[in-house]
Amino acid sequence: MRAVLIVNPNATSTTAAGRDLLAHALESRVRLTVEHTNHAGHATEIAARATADGVDVVIVHGGDGTVNEVVNGLLGAPGGRLPAHAPAVAVVPGGSANVFARSLGISPDPVEATNLLVDLLDSVGPKRNWRRIGLMDCGERWGVFTAGMGVDGEVVAAVESHRNRGRKQKGVTASRYIRVAVPAVLRSARRQPRLTLRLPGQEPVAGVHFVFVSNSSPWTYANKRPVWTNPDTTFEADLGVFATTSMSVWRNLGLVRQMLSKRPKLAAKHLIRSDDVQWVTVTSDTPIATQIDGDYLGERETMSFRSVPDALDVVAPPANTAPDLQ
Repeated sequence: MRAVLIVNPNATSTTAAGRDLLAHALESRVRLTVEHTNHAGHATEIAARATADGVDVVIVHGGDGTVNEVVNGLLGAPGGRLPAHAPAVAVVPGGSANVFARSLGISPDPVEATNLLVDLLDSVGPKRNWRRIGLMDCGERWGVFTAGMGVDGEVVAAVESHRNRGRKQKGVTASRYIRVAVPAVLRSARRQPRLTLRLPGQEPVAGVHFVFVSNSSPWTYANKRPVWTNPDTTFEADLGVFATTSMSVWRNLGLVRQMLSKRPKLAAKHLIRSDDVQWVTVTSDTPIATQIDGDYLGERETMSFRSVPDALDVVAPPANTAPDLQ
């Protein structure tokens, strides 16, 4: 079995010792090539070569942004035919939130994730019976687990701005997200809603403040605590949508409590939510901040998100046995 290990050395929780341990553990199981990323989009370039070269597995040691780059490199631009023989994707978390890996039932601890990966590679049969998951066709690129328009995009943009201004910290921490999220939410509360939401079989809903689209659950993590928007959305089903028609601080405090609950019910008069829709279209009166998988896309006036089932092979526990990792 041929494998490429793509390492993002700038990811939050990657270390030289951890990278060496991972490579050593894998070399006895696969014919391994190790690649380190050194610029934005580099993981996409490496992954595209892996598909062209007929590699069996691409292993990502980095955060969610690196995973997104790899998936887009393996599959190419959405909208066309999927590659006939794209490599499977494996993840050893190296970022801060590691939402994709944890949603697949992979431990956020790199050592535990490495041990699980070795076991999964040892147990796979000759037919390569990997787990198959769906993805989001976001028009201009693939989304792996989440996208957002509005305050979500503003928070991601603010975090990236902090990082680009020369902050010394490696990666993005939960505390930094909180520091930029609070003022972004307060600013958004003072603005008039700009979004119109369209869902299958429903009349358009105007007066929407923000929209989150999910391909899995939970939506993200606050350190070890899962944050829920669409609890029944899974990689094996269609998309989840979560949007509000009010930015009232008091009304949304109750909603946030539900999102952080161990058994979320997620109901409010100003909440628009569905856990299983085939497509979502969002339009804005003016360009608005947009993010995909925690990376800032820029400002957009229109975005469409479409569920694409069975799009990607992943090296992960089966869906019905994946643990509920905190």
